[in-house]
Amino acid sequence: MNKRTELLVPAGSMEELELYFAAGAGAALIGEAKYGMRLPGEMKMTDIAEAVRLAHGRGAQIYVSINNLMTNEMLGELPDYVKQLAKCGVDAVEFGDPAVLQTVREVAPKLKLHWNAEMTSTNYATANYWGAKGASRVVLARELNMDEITGMHPSLQIESEVQVHGMTNIYHSKRRLVQSYMTHQGRPVAPDSDLGLSRGLFLIEAERQDEKFPIYEDPNGTHIMSSDDLCILEDLHMLLAAGVDSFKIETLLKPVAYNEVVISSYRQAIEAYFRDPDGYEFDEAWLEAIREVQDPERELSFGFFYKEQVY
Repeated sequence: MNKRTELLVPAGSMEELELYFAAGAGAALIGEAKYGMRLPGEMKMTDIAEAVRLAHGRGAQIYVSINNLMTNEMLGELPDYVKQLAKCGVDAVEFGDPAVLQTVREVAPKLKLHWNAEMTSTNYATANYWGAKGASRVVLARELNMDEITGMHPSLQIESEVQVHGMTNIYHSKRRLVQSYMTHQGRPVAPDSDLGLSRGLFLIEAERQDEKFPIYEDPNGTHIMSSDDLCILEDLHMLLAAGVDSFKIETLLKPVAYNEVVISSYRQAIEAYFRDPDGYEFDEAWLEAIREVQDPERELSFGFFYKEQVY
């Protein structure tokens, strides 16, 4: 067991990259809003090139998100974008649309591909299908439970990535739903109004008024996030024993200082496991450090890891 499981975090700036790598991250997911959705910040091509230099100098990896819903207009510009990414030396791109895979294979065949189809990546056969088409990794659906995740690994022929911490996206629409709602209420907002990540908007249901669902809009539409934060730190050893290749900590809509604490706790758990897998013991101090910085209005939960999901 010489290979350490990767610790992956989205980053929105060079400053965040520096801090997250220092805290223990081994890979970062970055990109720009035109091609990637739900990123904590935008990094253009010059930033991406600098990020690659920083990461590779630390022995870390840089992945670029191209998980947007591709339009016909975007397809014309995609080959040049992919070529530039390859020239920068990025280690992989994350995609959901087959058009991205096809473009990468045509113009940058050495660039690795991570298949992320959100909730539809639910079985090893489909993952292996995309592996046969050129993908080197599958991002497993967050709706899978622990038995489904660990049970499929003996049959997986490509790498696996599992989200282990942070909020999750529960709804996306290309429409500007907040603007439409405000207009319907007789309170229209200007088209350039800030309804994005920094606004701090929440969706609250009448039946569950104690839960706040973060909601924001950007050029890609409306995004609604979960009301709680996934935290599988206590049972991380089960995923490590199963052979999961990459753990993702979602940093979106979280203070940088919070993310640093979370990264450090997961890094300590990973290192402790690989030092002695058979004698591994969970250290409550790792979780307590997270609890101390956790938003009191957001519960830490196991997500779907111990639920029976019906699709």
